[in-house]
Amino acid sequence: MDELPILLATDHRRTLEFFFVHLQDVTESSVDRQELLYNASVLAHYAQVSTCATADMPTPSSLAHIFDQYVLDDTLADDAEMMEAAGAQCLLLAGFFADQMRGRHNVRWYAALGAGFYHRAAERSRTTRNAQVMAAMAQHFDPWCQRHTRLSRELRDQPYLLDIGNKN
Repeated sequence: MDELPILLATDHRRTLEFFFVHLQDVTESSVDRQELLYNASVLAHYAQVSTCATADMPTPSSLAHIFDQYVLDDTLADDAEMMEAAGAQCLLLAGFFADQMRGRHNVRWYAALGAGFYHRAAERSRTTRNAQVMAAMAQHFDPWCQRHTRLSRELRDQPYLLDIGNKN
C-alpha cells in the first residue's frame, strides 16, 4: 500500500498532459493546436479544483449554478476574466459532463450560453492573443463540447486497473 499515494499523485503538468493526449485522440488533426491546448487546460484545471474550493473559484456542481451566478446576476458581464470562467464552466458541464447534466438541464441551451460568454470575453479582453483564443472558443464551442463529451465517454468506458504489486 505504500505505492498507492505515488500512483495517485499528480501535478498540474501531468494533469494537463493527460487531458491533452486524450483530447487529441478524439480530435481531428486539422484542429488548431492552441485551441486543443486551451481545452486541455480547462479540463486539467477543473480536474484539480474542488466544488468546495475556497482559495480558487470552485468547480460548479451543476449548470444551475452557472445560471444563478452569471445569468441571474449580470454584474460580471463586463469582466473578461469572469466571462472566460463562465464559458469554461459551461464547456466543462455541457461538454465533459453532458451525459450527467442532460437529465436535468437543456445542455444545448447552456452550450449556446457558453459560446456567448466566450464571445463577451473576446470583446472585453485586454490582449489581442487572448481575444483571438476567446473568439475561436466562441466560434467553435459546439464542436469542442462534442469532443469533450466523446472524451468523457471514452474515459468512462476504459477499464481501470491499478497494479500496486499485490500478488495473490
